[in-house]
Amino acid sequence: MKFSAILISFFLLFSLSLNAQKDTTNTHKPEQKTTPKWHENFSIRGYTQIRYNRLLETNEDLGCEQCDRSWGKGGGFFIRRMRLIFYGQVGKRVYVYIQPDFASSPSTERLHFGQLRDAYFDLGVDKDNEFRFRIGQSKVPFGFENMQSSQNRLPLDRNDALNSAVSNERDLGVFFYWAPKKTRKLFSELVSTGLKGSGDYGVVGLGAYNGQTANNLELNNSPHVVGRITYPFEIKGQIIEPSIQAYHGYYVMPKSNLSSGVKYNSDLSYLDQRIAGTFVLYPKPFGITAEYNFGKGPEFNKDTDSIEVQSLQGGYITLNYMAKIKEQVIFPFIRYQYYDGGKKHEKDARSYNVNELEIGTEWQPFKNFELVVMYTFSQRRFEDFANQDNLQKGRLLRIQAQVNF
Repeated sequence: MKFSAILISFFLLFSLSLNAQKDTTNTHKPEQKTTPKWHENFSIRGYTQIRYNRLLETNEDLGCEQCDRSWGKGGGFFIRRMRLIFYGQVGKRVYVYIQPDFASSPSTERLHFGQLRDAYFDLGVDKDNEFRFRIGQSKVPFGFENMQSSQNRLPLDRNDALNSAVSNERDLGVFFYWAPKKTRKLFSELVSTGLKGSGDYGVVGLGAYNGQTANNLELNNSPHVVGRITYPFEIKGQIIEPSIQAYHGYYVMPKSNLSSGVKYNSDLSYLDQRIAGTFVLYPKPFGITAEYNFGKGPEFNKDTDSIEVQSLQGGYITLNYMAKIKEQVIFPFIRYQYYDGGKKHEKDARSYNVNELEIGTEWQPFKNFELVVMYTFSQRRFEDFANQDNLQKGRLLRIQAQVNF
């Protein structure tokens, strides 16, 4: 009797359970799609470069402060860059980009310090973000090679002629960019497909920035202004990109960059303006990159022991070829560069005359690793108040290993 009662109770509970599940199934509503949280669209990538410049070196007094602080006497194995990049489309019209470098070198004696490179956000004006404002510290849109990431560039250092315009290529300001959706996609593909693009800085770029270069205080109330127009287009399977760009402002020489005894303007302010033209033929498989700029800026004059506004000019041409062997990619290249002018961000606005030929090859055995071997023939005159009549000539073999992650 007890057993029968227990069995009946079990079947009743089982029946009630099935009905409850049926009711739940019938009344269950499909899950609604939720908007992704901002951090779900955030990504991290980066790269590291290790160099050695002393092989087959013929003159240890030949160096390049702007290029690589491990050139010449005292140089050895050197971490040129150690970048981490945090980026993402955190909203439909808001894009964030933050890039610190953990291998910045403020001098030849002090290496591998952490420093902020980029910290900006793009604010889209329209739904496709064809019109957008970039606010924060970022690259100034002047020169193709300046804007091209060091992760993608073939020669180990940027050319003196255009890179002397903006130390570390960056400054703090507000920039406006416009490019059609189709062209923005092309800008992205020119990088992602390994064609050594510069990235998306718009077809039209306009901006105002401090003018004292990245991570430095503004020293006057007169921002620099810059404008750039570029247009990549495809013709018979080739992609060509011509550009023109210019900037204008007044640069204030920091007192820490002045030698005792050098003469300078009482307000330390100097006219700083340039215009440049660019031509790029992307390597399919043969490529050309050429740029040239003219302008005026501060430069040390050894005849008067003073820093004066003087004319400047210079540029470069790079020829390269992209060869693919199964999964491997090989980029042989040759670059000649010339520059005659001052470097405002160096001691006493150091005066330069540069003639340099570089022959090298980049080898990518697989996506995450690159090896560059480059032989340099260099003639550099670089003079300031304490170091006059300084002409150095020499040759050296340079090697860089790069890991991408």
